[in-house]
Amino acid sequence: MSAFFVRRPIVAIVIAVLTVLVGLVCMISLPVAQYPQIAPPEIVVQTHYTGADAITIEESVAAPIEQKMSGVDKMNYMTSTNANNGDLRLTVNFDIATDPNIDQILTQLRVSQAQSQLPQDVNNFGVTVQKSVSAPLMLVSLTSPKQTYDGTFLANYAYINLVDQLSRLPGISTCRYSAPGSTRCGSGSNLTSWPSSI
Repeated sequence: MSAFFVRRPIVAIVIAVLTVLVGLVCMISLPVAQYPQIAPPEIVVQTHYTGADAITIEESVAAPIEQKMSGVDKMNYMTSTNANNGDLRLTVNFDIATDPNIDQILTQLRVSQAQSQLPQDVNNFGVTVQKSVSAPLMLVSLTSPKQTYDGTFLANYAYINLVDQLSRLPGISTCRYSAPGSTRCGSGSNLTSWPSSI
């Protein structure tokens, strides 16, 4: 069969051009809801342990949750970040063919099983389980061109006026801001919007 196309390159070119044209027509007419998933669903578990350092969080909070999370249906892997300010962020990555809503329910069930082993301060603060994606949808940076406002004012403005409004937009799961001094971008304030999983 390949010898046929080698001897007749015009036929091969015509078939290639027709294939590209059919693909373009299908791509234009295909609704967005029918596009295949290319990013695996992620579920994020977050909590805070007041006064604990990263090692204490790892031993008393992350370890029980990770032990219960092991073996959850169609999980690829999980990663956790423990901070010295008491924050824990556990990201559970699932197979691309799974439903994010079912993944969230399965993760919530495993977290509920681990809650009896968590410190009382963590249970009082609460453990948040929500769908997430690995890449942000939008990054916004606030600056004062004439240096009229300092970074603290801009961070306060972003927190009061922008975070709630961006979080209420359809398709946005979380909106986080980083205060001045905690970013590499200088004295401005930065907002990050993360789309919700569909």
